[in-house]
Amino acid sequence: MFPKNAWYVACTPNEIDDRPLGRKICNEQIVFYRGPDGAVAALEDFCPHRGAPLSLGQVVEGKLVCGYHGLEMGCDGKTVAMPGQRVRGFPAIRTYPVVERHGFIWVWPGDAAQADADKIHHLAWAENPEWAHGGGMFHIACDYRLMIDNLMDLTHETYVHASSIGQKEIDEAPPATKAEGDEVVTSRFMENIMAPPFWKMALRGNHLPDDQPVDRWQICRFTPPSHVMIEVGVALAGKGGYEAEPQYKASSIVVDFITPETDTSIWYFWGMARNFNPKDKALTASIREGQGKIFSEDLEMLERQQKNLLAWPGRNVLKLNIDAGGVQSRRVLDRIIAAEQRPAAEASPAAA
Repeated sequence: MFPKNAWYVACTPNEIDDRPLGRKICNEQIVFYRGPDGAVAALEDFCPHRGAPLSLGQVVEGKLVCGYHGLEMGCDGKTVAMPGQRVRGFPAIRTYPVVERHGFIWVWPGDAAQADADKIHHLAWAENPEWAHGGGMFHIACDYRLMIDNLMDLTHETYVHASSIGQKEIDEAPPATKAEGDEVVTSRFMENIMAPPFWKMALRGNHLPDDQPVDRWQICRFTPPSHVMIEVGVALAGKGGYEAEPQYKASSIVVDFITPETDTSIWYFWGMARNFNPKDKALTASIREGQGKIFSEDLEMLERQQKNLLAWPGRNVLKLNIDAGGVQSRRVLDRIIAAEQRPAAEASPAAA
């Protein structure tokens, strides 16, 4: 149901600063921790002695020590030592390619031989001091594709987020969708409207009036395996909209990394990167708080939607023009998943 030969956000660095972290990703039970040199390591969350989760242990001098009987594991998946026992002959457990970059820990749950760190999603803003970023993480009981659908069709903002970013003009502005290779882009532009509450706050954060008409934009970009970056913003009306000079607008990038946990649950890493007043920590905290409330409004809808789809697996759902972004994103995923599965099928006895 999801690509495995891909880089997914597994966690944030602070989650493994003090202790190992166990997290299921793409149905793989993985433990993350820092090795002797401070670099991140990722192993199968399974002690080769009695099968206990290694994530229930602790890190001692860069070695992962099982919390059950004290078996010590190296970052290469090999057993190192155990009190009073000889364990160096134990078969190694699986290791996973893992990289710390852009303020996230990334893991490759598929074929390790195909892992290439250069394929990690490039985040120009993450290395630029002129940008600020704040975000968080939610665990949501839904298929990762439902979240992609949600983010590629922002029509729902009018209804789910009526008190923050929603407004009727979203319904009235038709979206345009295009696919370029593996990237799918859905755009919507609104002119000469009043800003909703969240964007009034953002305008004030950039020292702009919040009681004047604005031009608003939403540009949603999906890239595999499950990343959605959304350029959003408002500019004082008549100043050029999306192309307006910085002093006339408040704009940002909504950061969405959707990591499948299982077929019907996800780790959702959300955030917002902005390039206005980046050193204003109070503004970063205010935006993060507002965005967290907005995304929390999606949780019940997505989880209840997932339950409905599981209860009526044979039901067909309508596809409208507003669904084009999600539909085309799923086509990209279907193509990638089929390509991953093809070598295995060709190598099977049945194929021969």
